[in-house]
Amino acid sequence: MPDIPVLEVRDLRVEFPGRYGTLTALDGVSLHIQAGEILGVVGESGAGKSMTGLAVQGLLEPPGRIAEGEIWLSGRRIDQLSNRQMEKVRGREIGAIFQDPLTSLNPLFSVGSQLTETIRLHLDMNRKEARAHAMDLLRQVGIPAPEDRIDHYPHQFSGGMRQRVVIALALAAHPKLIVADEPTTALDVSVQAQIIALLRRLCDDLGTAVMLVTHDMGVIAETADRVAVMYAGRLTEVGPARDVLRRPSHPYTRGLMGSIPALGRRVEVLTQIDGSMPRLDAIPSGCAFNPRCQDAGPRCRRERPDLIETGSGASACWLVQGGVE
Repeated sequence: MPDIPVLEVRDLRVEFPGRYGTLTALDGVSLHIQAGEILGVVGESGAGKSMTGLAVQGLLEPPGRIAEGEIWLSGRRIDQLSNRQMEKVRGREIGAIFQDPLTSLNPLFSVGSQLTETIRLHLDMNRKEARAHAMDLLRQVGIPAPEDRIDHYPHQFSGGMRQRVVIALALAAHPKLIVADEPTTALDVSVQAQIIALLRRLCDDLGTAVMLVTHDMGVIAETADRVAVMYAGRLTEVGPARDVLRRPSHPYTRGLMGSIPALGRRVEVLTQIDGSMPRLDAIPSGCAFNPRCQDAGPRCRRERPDLIETGSGASACWLVQGGVE
């Protein structure tokens, strides 16, 4: 019997009802993450990456709602849980790392008090045990002299060190899954590399599953085991990171990869994808990418392709599913 995924999302559809109709933010998204695996979710702004992460955590802002589909965490369905029940899941079973650590940390309290409060909320520990666990977490994420820094306030840490504290908070209750939403975007390149290496090490050592939301293909190349590429609220390609980055099968993924300059090779003009992501109230029929695709044919404008297995991965493109005519 195969291992049960830590996270399994099945045909997820997220809608936002409004005065002038219903907007579909996610449409038929299916993905899974195994223990100890990092799944990179990539795409342009507005593709639905962060929305997927919010839906998994039960953090959709009203009137947003899950209209169809299911979300399973270690074999337990969680999309139908009440807000009170999800509060027990968040932090304890699902940790979160956000783009700006200052939005995750309270400037009025020391990092130690915030860590111990989170630990005591989810684990059966007294204050002394929670403080010792907090120092151990700070040590794990690479904070030097944690016995001194534990009583410091967020403003006394650099941006990279604050993000390490946020990672420690996410790990406080030993969650099965961490949703990391652009965790390195606000950091210097050298600090980005440190945070990426830290995430990879924690994933390997602790067996935590990580959903890494980013638009940075370099971060994906360094960190992810598998990649899920999103466009206009839909999955366009899924597969092992090495295969997707080196031999992308979907024209959108090829465009993303072609826009990255290569070291050691001089290129006069980088590939660009003409046009922009469609608005939620103006998603074209057929393949949502067809107005921007140089290879689009009549079938691409007429029929929406499903995500079909192609070798080691899967692609939602008529080019790899029998032709575009």
